[in-house]
Amino acid sequence: MAGQLLARLLAESGDPRRRDDLGEARVAFLVPPGRSYVALQWAIWRAGGVAVPLCTAHPAAELDYVLEDTEAVLVVAASSFAGRLVPLCERRGLPLLAAEDLLTDRGERPSSLPQVVDTRRAMILYTSGTTSRPKGVVWTHAGLTAQVKTLTTAWGWRDDDCTLCVLPLHHVHGIVNVLTCALWSGACCELLAKFDTEAVWDRLGSGELTLFMAVPTIYYRLIRGWEAKAPAERERLSAATRRMRLMVSGSAALPVRTLERWREITGHTLLERYGMTEIGMALSNPLVGERVAGAVGSPLPGVEIQRVDRKGRRVADDQPGEIEVRGPGLFREYWRQPQATAASFRDGWFRTGDVAVVEKGIYRILGRASVDIIKSGGYKISALEIEAELRDHPQIADCAVVGIPDPEWGERVGVALVCAGDEEPELDELRTWARERLATYKLPSRLLVVDELPRNVLGKVTKLALVERF
Repeated sequence: MAGQLLARLLAESGDPRRRDDLGEARVAFLVPPGRSYVALQWAIWRAGGVAVPLCTAHPAAELDYVLEDTEAVLVVAASSFAGRLVPLCERRGLPLLAAEDLLTDRGERPSSLPQVVDTRRAMILYTSGTTSRPKGVVWTHAGLTAQVKTLTTAWGWRDDDCTLCVLPLHHVHGIVNVLTCALWSGACCELLAKFDTEAVWDRLGSGELTLFMAVPTIYYRLIRGWEAKAPAERERLSAATRRMRLMVSGSAALPVRTLERWREITGHTLLERYGMTEIGMALSNPLVGERVAGAVGSPLPGVEIQRVDRKGRRVADDQPGEIEVRGPGLFREYWRQPQATAASFRDGWFRTGDVAVVEKGIYRILGRASVDIIKSGGYKISALEIEAELRDHPQIADCAVVGIPDPEWGERVGVALVCAGDEEPELDELRTWARERLATYKLPSRLLVVDELPRNVLGKVTKLALVERF
């Protein structure tokens, strides 16, 4: 199967010069989690290409944006997802290959394979920053290797580990922290097509898993699922999870009450860590030792951290400061955005936009330097992107999107809007309209109609005031 995959990827790239080496050509793929996903991603890397994993939940408009931005030369899709991609690929003249066909071994083998050096681009993942459109975050093979080596050491991965991945495989959390660390370590990684409370509890209760990594929203739902069960079943599940060696939470702030309730149920104090698409993982509570609730630990091996004020001057531990990161595991660039790349660094340090204090060497995140980033259910969402789409609605004259604190999701997407006429749009209708333009996790779940948006003397919307009004 591996030979078939490599031969077809090299043959179908559309350029005779890539018959022996994809040469960092971008190959986008849309397949469900499973062996097909792993085979495709690693085959793209081995053939010298750049893997562009697409989100299975994204509407056609967002998929089209990624295809255009990456200048993909080839698209691979499972038959269940091909319908969304056929018109996009036809319009762009892109070859669309069926994943099932690629994974059928017909005896084809490539004549030769490239020498892939670690400085090559390996993957582009999309994340929303403070701009109105997502940016492509470019990872090299060296950056991926540095991340995996750090995490497998810090979290004690072993070849006899078994984990369950319920995280989306277009994000660094699922791709690197779970799947790639497991493969690197020779461990077993089971993959679910989508999160399901009963299915996850079934595997957690089997006694076969040793690790589990998820976002706070998932732990919140698992707690509610456990609480709905009969007492005898609760005890059985709790006994099974107590035998696991590690459980990790990340991608969003973990509410202390969620941590405490999970510990009551499973005996595990969740290991909270801090990272983002551009830097991978940077801070972590310890594998062995005290894990501080509401904190994200200390720098991982090989990662340098400093905190600075707005002028870039280092601040004392007890003073809030923006986190800046330096190390071998950082991203290489924002794809085709040299100015944004340059602006994101200061003297070689990546500027995260997150503010923290340090208490006895332990970092505690206070919030974000930008109010235009919303963290909901492990996703990092651009408020500006949502605003740009909603302003096209015929009943909306102006709007502002903010993150509203929520115990389950971390934050909910809230929109305050000024109506263009006498008729006010309903939330359900607005969500239906926006679903064709935005991923489901970006859709507003709170609506506030106002006569005018609060603004400062410079005309900028004061979003903190809006959050209070919600």
